[in-house]
Amino acid sequence: MKIFISGGCKNGKSTYALKMASAMAGADQKRALYYVATMRAGDDEDLQRIRRHRHNRQGMGFVTVEQERDIIQILNSCDRSGTFLIDSTTALLANEMFSRDGGCREDAGEKVADELKILISDLENIVFVSDYIYADVAFCDETTREYCKSLGAIDRVCAKYCDIVIEAAYGKFCVHKGGENIGSDFWRSISGKV
Repeated sequence: MKIFISGGCKNGKSTYALKMASAMAGADQKRALYYVATMRAGDDEDLQRIRRHRHNRQGMGFVTVEQERDIIQILNSCDRSGTFLIDSTTALLANEMFSRDGGCREDAGEKVADELKILISDLENIVFVSDYIYADVAFCDETTREYCKSLGAIDRVCAKYCDIVIEAAYGKFCVHKGGENIGSDFWRSISGKV
């Protein structure tokens, strides 16, 4: 199963995605369960978010894989039959697009989209988390608009190729695609109801 979750910042997407990935792996978790962390800490707020995410997945059986760039490399370092949670495509694109030395890679969006298509094709169970950050894009500088445009293209790729598409807003989760193909036991196992 391939799942894409998008929504506003800090509204429970990551916690929900943890529950979904854990449910996909099954109660016995005979297959590996990977949390692929893409965030590169740039300030104290990022460090706090990383600590909170680590705390939230503690005891859930996740193996953490730090992969700030070149997400395709997880195919070489992880068991492909496992369940993967990629958190987040937003940070992944930022890391690919903006280097630590201040450079900007113009084709980063295409690179990330192409690599995510390969992951969707090659992995059986994967959950992607993305931030919906487009509201004020008209008021941003050209580089930020290009970043948002690239993230939008990545989100469309994930939405097109994933089995399930979920939007998170104000702590609520709306299934836009694929919910009818999932049994009620699965939905109950992650949140009681969607």
